[in-house]
Amino acid sequence: MNTFQDLGLNEDLLQAISDMGFIKPSEVQDKAIPILLQEDTDLVALAQTGTGKTAAFGFPMLQKINIDSRTTQGLILSPTRELCLQITNEMKHYGKHCKGLNVVAIYGGASITDQAREVKRGAQIIVATPGRMKDMISRRLVDISKIEYSVLDEADEMLNMGFYEDITDILSHTPLEKNTWLFSATMPKEVSTIAKKFMADPIEITVGNKNESTNQVSHEYYLVNTRDRYQALKRLSDANPDIFSVIFCRTKRDTQKVAEHLIEDGYSAGALHGDLSQNQRDLVMKSFRNKQIQMLVATDVAARGIDVDDITHVINYQLPDEPEIYTHRSGRTGRAGKTGISMVIVSKSEVRKIKSIERIIKKKFEKKEIPDGIEICEVQLMSLANKIHNTTVNHEIDKYLTSINDLFEDTTKEELIKKFFSVEFTRFFNYYQKTKNLNVSESGDSGQDYYKSANDTRYFINVGRKDGFDWTSLKDFLKDNLKLGRDDIFKVDCKESFSFFNTEKALEENVLAFFTDFKHDGRFVNVEVSQNKGGGRNKNRGGGKRRSDRRSGGGKRSENRRSERRVSADTDRFNGNKRSERRSSIDKNDEHSNKGRSTKKASKQRRSKNKDTSTDIVSSRPRRSRR
Repeated sequence: MNTFQDLGLNEDLLQAISDMGFIKPSEVQDKAIPILLQEDTDLVALAQTGTGKTAAFGFPMLQKINIDSRTTQGLILSPTRELCLQITNEMKHYGKHCKGLNVVAIYGGASITDQAREVKRGAQIIVATPGRMKDMISRRLVDISKIEYSVLDEADEMLNMGFYEDITDILSHTPLEKNTWLFSATMPKEVSTIAKKFMADPIEITVGNKNESTNQVSHEYYLVNTRDRYQALKRLSDANPDIFSVIFCRTKRDTQKVAEHLIEDGYSAGALHGDLSQNQRDLVMKSFRNKQIQMLVATDVAARGIDVDDITHVINYQLPDEPEIYTHRSGRTGRAGKTGISMVIVSKSEVRKIKSIERIIKKKFEKKEIPDGIEICEVQLMSLANKIHNTTVNHEIDKYLTSINDLFEDTTKEELIKKFFSVEFTRFFNYYQKTKNLNVSESGDSGQDYYKSANDTRYFINVGRKDGFDWTSLKDFLKDNLKLGRDDIFKVDCKESFSFFNTEKALEENVLAFFTDFKHDGRFVNVEVSQNKGGGRNKNRGGGKRRSDRRSGGGKRSENRRSERRVSADTDRFNGNKRSERRSSIDKNDEHSNKGRSTKKASKQRRSKNKDTSTDIVSSRPRRSRR
């Protein structure tokens, strides 16, 4: 590997490199910088997050532009506000000895007037998010018709976020003869498409293999029941007392909810998502960088601006929709030559996704067990002991020693140590001594009835595969319409013409009330409680007609239901194994029990007032002391 002096950089940039303490270039810098300095060419560079891509395109751009000119010569597009600001700050640091350099950030959530004023003063380099940049071009507040260099940073993420049309529109205002440099962590087909469209015979460099995870990160997964996901998260945190982590959720709602509950339980946590104002996001990131926050709960989009070298763990509270996104998540740790751990909390239905991710990142996951309470108590105790052992004595305490010694005059050394450590140990012991084992076997029984427990309700719903649903899309359909978290809907079983699903029992009234008169694609969606008890059907206890009978076509629906039972039973018998037979029997019992359900009871339930419930995250744990 070369030194920075060997790459051909000028003295101003070398001085800045020395000031920042950089010694040797990273692999992507070593490969990209000489090419970009020596040739006027397009470039595609594939490298993982945290490998120094900003410097790889930043140094060549700074060296090749004309500092004496006020014309905008370089444009850098990035997917998020955080990343935009981060790149801008880094470019300013790289060019701090380049007198007259003006690098301007253009992003949403800040004053467009102020940004336009900065550009008008003369900005040789603009760093921008696509949305705000397009807006400023349309208002004629910025001129990029003479740029010589354009950079698409985190190109895969920009395309995932739906910026293709914005990028196309922006680049249409740039000259054809410019050089375009595309930097990305992964190479999906969308990135290949944009490379072909906007670049001419680009040079391609790859650090590692495409989409492959860095060797600095180890990958672990923990198998739990869906409803135990939050409890598992807390245990993993408690088992790593010095954790400094990013926790990923799929939605803004889940991100906020998890962060709020962590804070309520005494953890040093914060949320980062798109519903926060720019000022709120800046404050959260400042607290995280200063380690005032140990656990940052974030969405994938918001986290793209996180560039912190000391992150010890990435915790996937929920797996991403696209396996490629996992590469970006895990790349938040194991940066700058340090090692890191990427943890994944999964349910049985998600284990298959682990295999897909393994194929993409070309790394194996290690299945690990959620630690039990005793293990956590031991870890916390030894962590405290090590902190005390390594603490430097503050001699200001000497003036109080006489009073302290008097207080413990009759206490032996052994008793004093026990009393001291019991303060922390007892808090964890009292909380964890009666907690259950959260681990689930991939092949065996989890110890909980698959269909129903005392704390949840199983429902029948008259939509299924013929309506275009599978279990995942039905789960999303229910989640979105009921305004619930993804973990609030579970045990979804999608049949041809009907389905079953579960929620926590506390949500039952809300679910039934919502579907009283709900239509999907022009027909009523019927949801009823399944009273499965292992066989038989309930007697009609209230008389009257079912809600569906009061609508046109009620008789046909009942007739269809009987047909559906026959189809389901025949299909299960055809599969020919005991588990299929058991499942068929249970599903039929679910169905039969619904037929005997009285309208009187249903109406009473559906007239009940909605209650504010939050059930996927429950904690009786005492507040945790701030670390």
